[in-house]
Amino acid sequence: MQTDYDSIRPGENLDWGKLENYLRQHLPGAEGPFSVGQFRGGHANLTYLLRFGEREFVLRRPPFGTIPPGAHDMQREYRVLRGLHPFFPPAPQAYLLGTDHAVIGADFVVVERRSGVVIRQGLPECFVGVDRAPERLTDALMRVCADLHAVDPYAAGLETLGKPEGFVARQLSGWLKRWDLAKLEENDDIEWLRAELPKDIPDPQRVSVVHGDLKFDNCQFQPNDPDRVTAVFDWDMATLGDPLVDLAGLLSFWPDPALDGADLPVAHQQGDWPNKEYLRSRYAAYSGLDLRRMPWYEAFAFLKTAVIAQQLYARYVAGATKDERMEKFGPAARTFAKLGRMRLSA
Repeated sequence: MQTDYDSIRPGENLDWGKLENYLRQHLPGAEGPFSVGQFRGGHANLTYLLRFGEREFVLRRPPFGTIPPGAHDMQREYRVLRGLHPFFPPAPQAYLLGTDHAVIGADFVVVERRSGVVIRQGLPECFVGVDRAPERLTDALMRVCADLHAVDPYAAGLETLGKPEGFVARQLSGWLKRWDLAKLEENDDIEWLRAELPKDIPDPQRVSVVHGDLKFDNCQFQPNDPDRVTAVFDWDMATLGDPLVDLAGLLSFWPDPALDGADLPVAHQQGDWPNKEYLRSRYAAYSGLDLRRMPWYEAFAFLKTAVIAQQLYARYVAGATKDERMEKFGPAARTFAKLGRMRLSA
C-alpha cells in the first residue's frame, strides 16, 4: 500500500532518543514502541510521522541552516491551531509546543495526524473517473479558503495574531527584504516590481486569518469525497490581514499558459483543471468580496513565490541542505518574477 511518508532523508535525522524521552514526559498518549518516518513533499519545514504503538502524531520543525526573520515560526503555528481548531474543522488539533532547543535543536510542534489524499500536481488516481472531479476539488478548495477568511479572529482568540493596519504594505516590504538576503544575482523583474507595486497598494475589504500558503498541497481530501477539504496544514506564516493575499498566492500555483513547458520544482498544478477565472468567480461567490484588484495581488503573489524559491536555492548553494531538488529553485525564482511583472503590466 502506498503511503505519504518514507524513511528519513539524508541529513534530516533528529536526535530520536532525546525526542522520545521528552515526548514520553510531556505528550499525552506517548506510550508503546516508538518509530518515525518523514512525510513526502514539502521543501521547507521538516515534517515527521511519530508512532507510539498504534497512536500516530505529526511533528514539524524549521529547516536546518539560517532561518529568514519571521519564517518557520512554530510558536505561531501552535497558537493558530489552538485558536482555529474549534471554529475551522480543517485545522488539525495541536497537542504540544516544544521550545527547549536541547531536544532537537529548534522549536517544534506536535499535532494531530490526519490521513487522506494530498494533491501535489496532477489528479490523484483515486479521483480519476470520478464525475467532474477536477471541478469539484477546485470548488472545495475555494470554499475552504472562503470559510477560513470568514472566521472571526476575536471569537478564535486570535485578535492579536497580527496588525491588520498596513498589512499588505508590510508584507511587500518584508518579502523584498527577504529577497535581498537571499539574492545571489541581479533580477530586473524583481527590481521592476519593487518600483511599481508600492505605487497603488489596495485597501483591504476585510480583516481575516490569512494562512500565507493556502494551496492544494497544504490541503487534504478523502479518497471518496472530492467535495470537502478535510485538513489544512502548514500554519507557521498565518497572521491577520487581507484575505485576497491568500487567494492570490493560491492562484500563483495554478496552471498558467505562460508556464507551459516550464520545469518547476514546486507543486504547480498540472492537467485539466478549471482556469483561474473559475477560481476567482467561485471564491467571490463564497466570500462576497470584490476581486477587481486581483492583478495587483497576483503580481505580489508571484513576487513572494519567487522570493521563497530564491531562499530555498540559496540554502542549497550554501550547503545548508543536500536535497538536490533545490537546485532547480534558482531558475524557478526567475520564472515567477517574470510572471509577476507580466501580470501587473498586462
